[in-house]
Amino acid sequence: MALFSQTSQQGFQALLWKCRMFWPVSRCQQLFPVSFSIPSREKVNYNYFSFMTSSSTALPANPEGTDVIPTNKMSEADYEEEKGWDEETKETSEGKLHFSSSVGAPKKQLMSQVLSRHKFTYVQPPEKPLQVEEWNRLKETFRSPEIFHEVMFNSMIRHNSPIDVAKSLLTHVAQSNGDIAYHLLVKYLALCVQQGQTSEIRDVYDIMKIRFKILESGAYNLFIRGLSNSDQWRMALTLLEEVKKNMVPSRTNYESCIKAAGRHQEMTLAFELYHEMLTKDLVPTLDILQAFFDFSRGMKGAELQKELFGILLYLRENQIYPHKTFMRSIKLWFESIPGGNWRGHLTNIKDSGKCPVCSHQLEDSDLTEEEYNDLREKIIKDVIHGTDTFRKTSPQEFEAFQTFVENRLPFDIVIDGLNVSHIKPRKMQCENLFNAVNILAKGNARLLVLGRKHMLTNSSNWKRGIMKEMQNKADFFFAENISEDDTFLLYATLQSGKHCKFVTRDFLRDHKACLTDSLTRHLFRKWQRGHQIVFSPSAEGKHITFLPAFRYDCVVQTTGDTWHIPYKDIFEEKYSYKVPKKWLCIQQK
Repeated sequence: MALFSQTSQQGFQALLWKCRMFWPVSRCQQLFPVSFSIPSREKVNYNYFSFMTSSSTALPANPEGTDVIPTNKMSEADYEEEKGWDEETKETSEGKLHFSSSVGAPKKQLMSQVLSRHKFTYVQPPEKPLQVEEWNRLKETFRSPEIFHEVMFNSMIRHNSPIDVAKSLLTHVAQSNGDIAYHLLVKYLALCVQQGQTSEIRDVYDIMKIRFKILESGAYNLFIRGLSNSDQWRMALTLLEEVKKNMVPSRTNYESCIKAAGRHQEMTLAFELYHEMLTKDLVPTLDILQAFFDFSRGMKGAELQKELFGILLYLRENQIYPHKTFMRSIKLWFESIPGGNWRGHLTNIKDSGKCPVCSHQLEDSDLTEEEYNDLREKIIKDVIHGTDTFRKTSPQEFEAFQTFVENRLPFDIVIDGLNVSHIKPRKMQCENLFNAVNILAKGNARLLVLGRKHMLTNSSNWKRGIMKEMQNKADFFFAENISEDDTFLLYATLQSGKHCKFVTRDFLRDHKACLTDSLTRHLFRKWQRGHQIVFSPSAEGKHITFLPAFRYDCVVQTTGDTWHIPYKDIFEEKYSYKVPKKWLCIQQK
C-alpha cells in the first residue's frame, strides 16, 4: 500500500502532476522532492508496518527537545511505554488522539519479531527541519533502521513537533525509498489534526484519494475529526457520507459531525445525525449528550425542546446517571429557555422519596402485582430456563435447588455469600460473611445464603465453627464450586414475593440482556433498583455498611412542569449497581 508502489518514471510523473493540481508546486516539491530518474532497484516494502490510525497519545511539546544529531548509537534501553501498538482504535474525548496498529500487512510474521522487540523504543525528535543527509546520519545511529521512520513519527505526535519538521522527514522518506507508505501519511495526518492544520489535512486527503480508492476507518476518523473542528466542517459531512458507502461509520465519526453542526447552531442537522447513529446501534457518549444542552442554550423552538427532553428520557430508559458537569449543563439549558421560567436546585431526596425543594413525591420503586408477576414469568422463561442457564449449573443441581427453596419459602433477604465474603479482602472470608449475616438477621429476617461447597471444608478462609454458627441464623444452599449463583439468587428472590430483597455487588447485566423485550428489561431494572441492597466496608474498614434499597425509583422522571434528575459527582464509565443520592430538581414557575 505504498503511496508510489508503481515505480516507473511515467507513473510517478503522472501522480506528481495530479498533486500539483491541488498542491502548490513549492509544497509538492517539499513533500515529494524525488528525482524522476529513480534507479531500477528492488524497492523496500515499508507496508510491513501498515497501521490504521492509532498508536500513541498526543502530549505537549517537550521544551527540552533538541535538534542535535547524536554521535553515538542510540541505546535500546531508552524505552518509553507506548500504549496502543496492538490495540484496536479507541474512542477518545475531543482533543486527544490515540493510534494503534490493527491493519494486517504483507510479511507480517517476518516483521512481528522486530516490532515486538522495539514496541517501546523511544527517540527524541529534532526541534527544527533536517536535511536529507542529516536524517540519514540520525537513522544510522538507530539500532533498528527498518522501523526508524515509524518510531520517529510516533515521537513527533507525542511531542507535538512542528509540521515543517515532519515534512522534512517525509522528504527524507520519499528520497530514500521513492515512495511514502500509507501508514506514514496517516501519522503525518494525525499530527496535522492535532495542530488544527486544515489546509494540510485537505492536501493529505486529496493525495490519499488519488492513490487509494478506499481509505481505512482510522484515516477517515482523523479526516472527519480534523475538518469538523475547522471552518471547512461541512466537508466532514461529505466524508461521513463517503464512509457510509463502504462501512458503518464509527461513533467518533458521528459525534465529530454532531459537534460541528452544534457549534454552528444547526441543531436540526445535529439531531438528525444523532438519531441516525442510534439507528445503527451506536451508543452515544455522555460528552455528546452534554454537548446538545450546551449548544442549545438560549435557543427557542418547541421541536428543539422536544429533542432535548428526549435525551433526558433516554437517560431514564437506560439508567444513565449524568456526572456533575453534565448536570450543570442540563440546569443551565433549562434556565436559559426564553420565556420558560425554569429554575433548578440541587438537593438530596429523603428516604420517603419526597423532594424537599418542590414537595413532589418521586415514583415508587415497587412494581404492581401485574408487573411483578409478568417479570417473574419472563425471568424464569428467558433467563433461568434459557439456553445459557445450564452452562453454569446442571439440571439436577438446579432441580434440587428449586425443591430446597419451595420447602422453605418465603425468604426476606437472599445473599450472594461468595460475593459478600470478599468485601474486606484482608479478613477471613467466613468472618466477612458472618458479620453480614449478623447484621441482616436483626429483626428476625429470614435469610437465604447462597454458598459453594468449598465453604464446608475447614480451611484458613472457612472455619468450620464459624460456618456452623452462621447456619443457625440463616438457611444455606451450597452449590458446586463451578456453578454460578446469579440464577439461584434471582429465582429464590422472585419466588419469595415482592417484599424480598437481595444482596450482591453484581450489576446483573448479562441477565438483563437475556430478556427479550425492552419493557421487560425496563421492569427488571426498576425491580433491581428497588430490591438490591448495597453494601460496602465502612470508612475505617472495621465493619460492613448496608444501605437499604430505595423505596422511590432512582431514575430521571418528570411530571411535565417538574424534572428530577439523579446525578453523580464524577464520571463513571462502567455501569454500577450503586445509585446516586444527589438530585437536580427543576421546576417551571
